[in-house]
Amino acid sequence: MLRIEHLQKTFGSQPEPVLQDFQLDVAPGEFVTLIGPSGCGKTTALRIVAGLLGQDSGEVWVDGKESTGPSRDKAIVFQHFNLFPWRTALSNVAYGLEIQKVPKAERLRAASEYLGLVGLESHARHYPGQMSGGQRQRVGIARALAINPKLLLMDEPFGALDALTREHLQGQLARICQEKQLTCLFVTHSIDEALYLSDRIVVMGVRPGRIIAEFPVTLAKPRAEYNFRAEPDYARVRAEIWSLLENQMVRAESARS
Repeated sequence: MLRIEHLQKTFGSQPEPVLQDFQLDVAPGEFVTLIGPSGCGKTTALRIVAGLLGQDSGEVWVDGKESTGPSRDKAIVFQHFNLFPWRTALSNVAYGLEIQKVPKAERLRAASEYLGLVGLESHARHYPGQMSGGQRQRVGIARALAINPKLLLMDEPFGALDALTREHLQGQLARICQEKQLTCLFVTHSIDEALYLSDRIVVMGVRPGRIIAEFPVTLAKPRAEYNFRAEPDYARVRAEIWSLLENQMVRAESARS
């Protein structure tokens, strides 16, 4: 569903590229997470895939077609909610369909369906200022899903939330992705979040930003239905990823000093 080939990106006069020879394939229905220290290029890669940022070289392909900008095939959810404060939850979710000139009755019907999918059907007439942070982020997820994208991109969507809300929304996202067979490229700093959600975890290194390791996550799904953290594979993979990340952070600190 997603193919990234030899991405290269440098900002301004920086001596080293933010991304160097970045290559990744994501299969249909696969949930892949990018994880790495701050500054390794996770968000840059995601924004290039979304078409919000240009690359110096390399190509992005979505569903077999070269993707050079924003398109209906892709939807992105950011860390911050980015809702229109003057629109209700229902109207916010319908916005992408409105841009696509979908008839009003049809787009409101779809928006209502996706609000129900994230458990907010009773908040359809609420404005963002009347909802909690977790509820606003669920509206953002519903808005992304409502356009029926082939590829869902998520940039630390739960990073600004409290721990309980974050875990609750992780469970909802896992359920939705499994039910809808969504293809997702997800960015996080949390190893535990990555292990909860992912089919595969891609670890990135710094200076320059690149892929240094990949880990298939073989823990059975749905993971909310059992204590997956007690599984030996969970502890093993978590320890290996942490060791890689710790080494990369030490290298980054040494380079700055």
